[in-house]
Amino acid sequence: MSFNTFIRTALGLVFVIAGYVKVQDPQAFAQMIANYQLLPNHLLLVSALVLGWVELVCGLCLVFGILTRGASLFVLALMIVFLAAMGYNLQRGLDVACGCFSTDPNGPPLSPLTLLRDGVLLVVAVIVFSTSGLQKR
Repeated sequence: MSFNTFIRTALGLVFVIAGYVKVQDPQAFAQMIANYQLLPNHLLLVSALVLGWVELVCGLCLVFGILTRGASLFVLALMIVFLAAMGYNLQRGLDVACGCFSTDPNGPPLSPLTLLRDGVLLVVAVIVFSTSGLQKR
């Protein structure tokens, strides 16, 4: 297994796990999104439904090597949005659970380590995106 295949698959598995958790309980995930205080109430449930499925589908595409360029671009965009939302809420001093891999409101709170972890995932997504066009078609 090449390094590119390994990191693509690893990134995909992260998003499969994160998406699966959110798809299982979209109402709880909508509450997690609400805790960030960034979206109006009428967008919470639809955002929860869409985000969970986008994460799951993109993760599966990366794991199975299907549409990897598009999937990695979506993951890259998601990571930018997630990092911005988390950084903004850390700056505001909101004590909210991350919501990354759990819909438990008492889960791990946002912290600089959360930003570091997601920053690493962003770098991996950039690598996967930039190398996905180099694969044989």
